[in-house]
Amino acid sequence: MTRVQLTDVEWEFIGPYLPIGEYGPYPERLRQQFEGVIWRFKTGGQWREMPREFGAWSTVSNRFRQWRDAGVFEALLEGLIAEAARRGEVDLSLVSIDSTTARAHHDAAGMHLGEDVLTALEKAAAEEGKARSKGAASRNKTDGTPKRIPTGKRDDASGAAESSD
Repeated sequence: MTRVQLTDVEWEFIGPYLPIGEYGPYPERLRQQFEGVIWRFKTGGQWREMPREFGAWSTVSNRFRQWRDAGVFEALLEGLIAEAARRGEVDLSLVSIDSTTARAHHDAAGMHLGEDVLTALEKAAAEEGKARSKGAASRNKTDGTPKRIPTGKRDDASGAAESSD
């Protein structure tokens, strides 16, 4: 049973975008490996579940990573969009990559601070920064734990007072 994912016309368009290195992939297996990648993302299956007819799953997985790192998929997408636009088959004004919307509260727009409020906020931020750096300086340099400061209070039932380390 063959699991061909691409038509010959589709492959003629995609094939030139896939690099052939000095040590492979062999051109006759290139389509098989690319279709293995399609299978992986079309089904949502794991690489190890890939049918053997696409080749060894580890080879297809490695090939996918090589293509991803080389920017093959970005080039393929750009070429596909350019070809569709050349044919007049797509309205590029309708293309949306991500439709996530981040909304802020309506009061967040155009917030105006008086000079005195802005100065007070900057002063508070500076004081907080000093307090944090002072706290970091009091940490024990060898193990990162805070130093114990003697309080003179009794620490346990034996009545021994706390002492610094």
